[in-house]
Amino acid sequence: MNLDNKKALIIGIASNRSIATEIAKVLSANGAQLLLTYQGEKLKNRVEEIANEINQNIECFPCDLSSDKNIDDLAAFTKKKWGSLDIIIHSAAFAPRELLSGDFVDNINRDGFNIAHEISSYSFTALAKSFKGILNTSSSLITLSYLGSEKVIPNYNVMGLAKASLESNVRYMANSLGSNNIRVNAISAGPVKTLASAGISGFNEILKHVEAKSALKRNITLNEIANVALFLSSDLSSGITGQTIYVDSGYNINGF
Repeated sequence: MNLDNKKALIIGIASNRSIATEIAKVLSANGAQLLLTYQGEKLKNRVEEIANEINQNIECFPCDLSSDKNIDDLAAFTKKKWGSLDIIIHSAAFAPRELLSGDFVDNINRDGFNIAHEISSYSFTALAKSFKGILNTSSSLITLSYLGSEKVIPNYNVMGLAKASLESNVRYMANSLGSNNIRVNAISAGPVKTLASAGISGFNEILKHVEAKSALKRNITLNEIANVALFLSSDLSSGITGQTIYVDSGYNINGF
């Protein structure tokens, strides 16, 4: 799939096992130029190492998604570097760890609710708002979601609410940006071992359950998620926007 001359911003790399890392590898292998971001100095060296492993010409730029200034600075850097942009991959989500276990109502609090929605949902819109002026016609914006947005998943708790907000956000963004021929979609990925999933209590049991109950009787791979991101990034998906596409071995179709 040809992404030659396409410029992609990828947000959310935290380790070699991140979904965003695999997407970066696949997009680069198909010709896209990449710009990666990192969250704080703690992750800087790790993200730079990953960038060098993919392609030594990839630059990395700091971006705290809770800061409008950081997002605007990233947009200004991107404009200076490339002039315009074709692809945004938003693979960022966060909720306080203590909210991701136990009883939802007992554990929820105002600060945790706000943080989960700000980082996991609002930040996607904030990126679109800041980058709108440099997005090329036929640009593609992609975010990552999960079935917990619409079904109760044990211990997913407040993140389920934040992902529901994110998926609704995708539809409103798609409608808002559609007149510029900019597409916005979400990938609802099945459970896969990442640094983020390690924070969810009982995650290994979820993997076993999906393997047993999904239509394909197996869990998905990072590469399968990345290949759908590649398709949505390419002109082959030019008629698709406002959608949540499931990559979960068919688990979402089952009633039991």
